[in-house]
Amino acid sequence: MFTFNLDDHKYKKLHFLGIGGVSMSGIALLMAKNGFQVSGSDRSDRDNLQILRDNGIEIYIGQKKDNIKDQDLFIYTDAILPDNEEYIAAVDTGKEVVSRGVFLGALMRNYEKSIAVSGSHGKSTTTSMISKMLVESPEDPTILLGGFFDDIKGNVLAGSRDFLLTEACEFKGNILHYYPSTAVILNISEDHLDYYRDLDHIIETFEGYMDHLDENSKVILNIDDENTHSLLDHIKGEAITFSTKDEKADYYAHNISYSEEGYPSFDLRFKDGTIEHYDLGFMGGYNIYNAMAAIAASYENGIELAPIHRALNLYKPLHRRMEVIGHYHDATIMTDYAHHPIELQATLEPLNEHKKNRLVCVFQPHTFSRTKALLNEFADSFYACDEVIVTDIFPAREKFDPTIHSKDLVDLLKKNKVNARYIADFDGAKEYIQETIEKDDLCLTTGCGDPDVLAKMIVE
Repeated sequence: MFTFNLDDHKYKKLHFLGIGGVSMSGIALLMAKNGFQVSGSDRSDRDNLQILRDNGIEIYIGQKKDNIKDQDLFIYTDAILPDNEEYIAAVDTGKEVVSRGVFLGALMRNYEKSIAVSGSHGKSTTTSMISKMLVESPEDPTILLGGFFDDIKGNVLAGSRDFLLTEACEFKGNILHYYPSTAVILNISEDHLDYYRDLDHIIETFEGYMDHLDENSKVILNIDDENTHSLLDHIKGEAITFSTKDEKADYYAHNISYSEEGYPSFDLRFKDGTIEHYDLGFMGGYNIYNAMAAIAASYENGIELAPIHRALNLYKPLHRRMEVIGHYHDATIMTDYAHHPIELQATLEPLNEHKKNRLVCVFQPHTFSRTKALLNEFADSFYACDEVIVTDIFPAREKFDPTIHSKDLVDLLKKNKVNARYIADFDGAKEYIQETIEKDDLCLTTGCGDPDVLAKMIVE
């Protein structure tokens, strides 16, 4: 098993292959703040790389074998393929080469308490809520986030060794490398089907994650999601449940209501019988689950009720989570990260309920494999919209697949009587939106590629 000691400095020079990713850049910055000499490479330049440069991290643009020099340890992102020349050169050094997941799992063991947030949807939002609760408390946490959070001025906060908070994505079975003292499981659904064979395979992986947590661990589990139920038989430590449906759950939300803006309110009964009322200042019923998970994770780790309440009152979501970018011709232009059918429905339905005129969505599908595997589900995800524009698929880590195209989704949407059209690129989408947008329309650009770029183009 790979081990990493923050005090030992056995590895003095760390090199990150694919350093520009949100998780990789956060870990790299954390290592630099802990006194390690850090370098890294990425395929192209991007805004967050300048933050790394400003913190003394050497950045190489282009993933070439010449980037491999006298570094002691190599950490690579899951997007790196085996034929990557920089990866091959790193392996050829004979030194340790580990994935981001393996490294993060080893890093967790350096902290007295660690909270890892998992689930197919809501990880970043829930983690940022917990972040706010920890920041409002006397704790001095170390935080790794999957998005830019204004309260910590980025996606990483280098605090003490007492507390580590991080997201724990299940992609490529990475959760099997993690050993948090508190594991949060928000939900489980079909995703990352370029790696997993089916939903059963995903559930089995989460069960394996539970199997290797020790008897002193806590697992905070959403039991309203039936796909999480089998995990209860694999938990060795304390199982802590939350629900809006089951009164027997340890944390039970009831008396749920919504403001005119669509902001949820609820009473939460804690497992000790305490009842607290919470008003959320952001839209989406699914955020009740995110808030419950955040409250339970914080409270179970000794955070008092006052800073939890204060944090939720002050909390503003991460960038690219129902974020208002600006306005164009009296229409509101927003962007979001939703890229899975369940996320899309959960995002679009409350927007539709509270729109003033039309709801227009520009969707950028993410990866050929996800688009192909969930094509029919995507076609059922846009009924809340008055108009849908689908751009070309964002390939991310994948090579071009000629057997799937955005036009396939548009054709299915039209069969479902959804007003849909294909526009290949952002320039064309911007021109179309600016020509057709109406007063009081709400236009949302969404996906986990770069749809925020389009939203900014429309506004500018």
